[in-house]
Amino acid sequence: MAEAELEEIAKYVAYLKFRTKAQKTLIPSQDELAALYGQAADEDVELAEAGMSDYAERMPAADTK
Repeated sequence: MAEAELEEIAKYVAYLKFRTKAQKTLIPSQDELAALYGQAADEDVELAEAGMSDYAERMPAADTK
């Protein structure tokens, strides 16, 4: 084989290794996704409750205007 062909093969093997490693790190597991979903749901509840109390505090003032 020519030197250029060996270089092309080496580049291709390096690409395959990189792609395999990247795929493993970018795809979260089902457990990770479930944990993230649960965390987001908890945060949504907290934000909704905080927003409602602020809204309830401002309502009487808005009614008197």
